[in-house]
Amino acid sequence: MQTTYAIKPIKTEADYEAAMEKLEEFWDAKPGTPEADQLEVLGILIDQYETQQFPIAAPDAVEAVLFYMEQNGLDRAELGKLLGSRSRASEFLNHKTSLSLTQIRKLNEAWNIPADILIQPVRESA
Repeated sequence: MQTTYAIKPIKTEADYEAAMEKLEEFWDAKPGTPEADQLEVLGILIDQYETQQFPIAAPDAVEAVLFYMEQNGLDRAELGKLLGSRSRASEFLNHKTSLSLTQIRKLNEAWNIPADILIQPVRESA
């Protein structure tokens, strides 16, 4: 294993590929060694590059609620009870209206869906 590697910012795809190769070289480094330090720094740089180049958007509020319902065997009627009415649930699920603050709180407390996802404006349906 090579112990000297000039760590530099990752600005291009080529830089990224080279950093990934070095990361593999240092992968089994023992804690407390120079190689382990380089592994840690490379990991941070790679993570920063990936975050900038491949951002992951937060899920749409409707998608998040539908996913939760599917995973937990819930139907629209149960969402309607939580939101106050079936028509309110239908409007939300059909991207016609956003949730109120009270509804966001209810969904967050009852179903543990993160409020930062629920608070987003409803996206136009495709």
